[in-house]
Amino acid sequence: MPGRFITLEGGEGTGKSTQLRRLVAALEQTGLTVVKTREPGGSPGAEQIRKLVVEGEVGRWNPITETLLVYAARADHVTRTIGPALARGEWVVSDRFNDSTYAYQGAGRGVERETIRRIDAAVLDDFKPDLTVILDLPVETGLARADARGGTETRFESFDQDFHERMRKAFLDIARRQPERCRVIDATGDESQVAAAIWEAVRGRFDL
Repeated sequence: MPGRFITLEGGEGTGKSTQLRRLVAALEQTGLTVVKTREPGGSPGAEQIRKLVVEGEVGRWNPITETLLVYAARADHVTRTIGPALARGEWVVSDRFNDSTYAYQGAGRGVERETIRRIDAAVLDDFKPDLTVILDLPVETGLARADARGGTETRFESFDQDFHERMRKAFLDIARRQPERCRVIDATGDESQVAAAIWEAVRGRFDL
């Protein structure tokens, strides 16, 4: 079976990191070799850029600078981690990919969709995930979960609620525009319920 690329997307506090670990474990139980990764990050250079993007004050970067930083990280991530793994026939599961840029920097921060599309085309040349799982949760619930989590990567959590509402709507719009690639999962259930729903979506897509 050839390598496949799966991404998990969603707003703050939707449980992507937890569900990514569970999905990777489920895939490995079928005998697959799986690479677990994340964005921004996923390669040494991209991890350095991650700190610039997710830490610090809300106004640290203007929207277009932030977009370019994210794509600089993504270019390194694809070149050094995702591409080689897929070439080896391995599966890759990533916590976020380019849909997050359309949601965060696009809908959230106001960068024109066409601007992002042009940067995306230059960096990725139409490369995209085989399946994207979008975890959907009311904004208030997600922000409360993220706040309880703590840590230093709180820059995006600190944006106002309207920013997060626009972002949630953007993810759902992406799913409506690309139903062949995207599956929306209700993330309001408990961890096991959400994991089961994700696994059904993955099994159905790839006949596992």
